[in-house]
Amino acid sequence: MKTSRISFAAALAAGAVLVLSGPAFAHVSVQPGEAIKGGYATINFKVPNERDNASTTQLEVNFPIDQPLTSVMPQDIPGWTVTVEKSKLDKPLTVHGKQVNEAVTKVTWSGGKIEPGKFQQFPVSVGKLPENADQMVFKAIQTYDNNEVVRWIEEAKEGAAEPQTPAPVLKLTAAKGADDHHDAGDKNVDAKNSGTNGNDGHGHDKAVGKHGSDTTARALGIAGIVIGLGGVAFGIVSRRRSA
Repeated sequence: MKTSRISFAAALAAGAVLVLSGPAFAHVSVQPGEAIKGGYATINFKVPNERDNASTTQLEVNFPIDQPLTSVMPQDIPGWTVTVEKSKLDKPLTVHGKQVNEAVTKVTWSGGKIEPGKFQQFPVSVGKLPENADQMVFKAIQTYDNNEVVRWIEEAKEGAAEPQTPAPVLKLTAAKGADDHHDAGDKNVDAKNSGTNGNDGHGHDKAVGKHGSDTTARALGIAGIVIGLGGVAFGIVSRRRSA
């Protein structure tokens, strides 16, 4: 009886974990979740179907107008039609020496189908990413063939619980290796200085150390010759005495 109760409790706990963790994996999200500031990247909007009796037939992704991207190129997906909408910018941007007056504000995929129990990724090449921001929020709208609409537009707040329908977020990070490159440069400079100035980087003169090593080697060599000559002379004297 006790064993049965334990098994039932374990099953109940496992079920609770699945129920609680399920929604966290069912959100519309950006994959990968990070990109380099000021660069270009290919991101995927991952869309799972959360319904058992309906299929997803449309995805609308809104791009933040206050973080305009001058280059947005969606990849063709068999069975889906993609529409790109642009809007005029209040403040024109200069990209590669050219003035840009508009930017993409919405991309819509329609006509396809994501069946229950499946997901679809929608790839987009984007850039130039902002240099002075830590993230970009893309508000998405998912439409099912039963006319149900799910708005993934809620922005997470620091210290608060995750929203029920959070908007996809792309985190922006500084380029890695900048500090390592600087350190490597310093090491190369040190190595160069040690080669030209005769310093080993610890305040010791390599020339002095080399001179000391040569003197010691010469002294040892001379001592070896003297010992060798002494051995020869001793051998000669011993032969004469025996004779």
